[in-house]
Amino acid sequence: MSGIGGSEFFLLCLIALLILGPERLPRFANQLGRWIGKARQMTRSLQQQLEQEVDVKKNFGINPKDIDPNEMLKPLEKDTFSQSHEKKGDDKAEKTHGNKKIS
Repeated sequence: MSGIGGSEFFLLCLIALLILGPERLPRFANQLGRWIGKARQMTRSLQQQLEQEVDVKKNFGINPKDIDPNEMLKPLEKDTFSQSHEKKGDDKAEKTHGNKKIS
């Protein structure tokens, strides 16, 4: 319980009783319990949503361990042309796409 011992908890309850009085203390404790319950519920909901979003295997059908980063950097045949696909020759630039030359 967040590092509060029995004696510290008793002291906090005594201080709250002195500040709030015996009439308002039960209402305050009830309201505080609701706030803590809502905070825990929101935390659980956020944690579940983040776990679902991060689950790459379920969302994309791939296992992250099977991905080779070097393979992802290679251009594919269906990629659009970019300057990185261009090889410069002596007089004119030869355009390549993957391993094929584009004339």
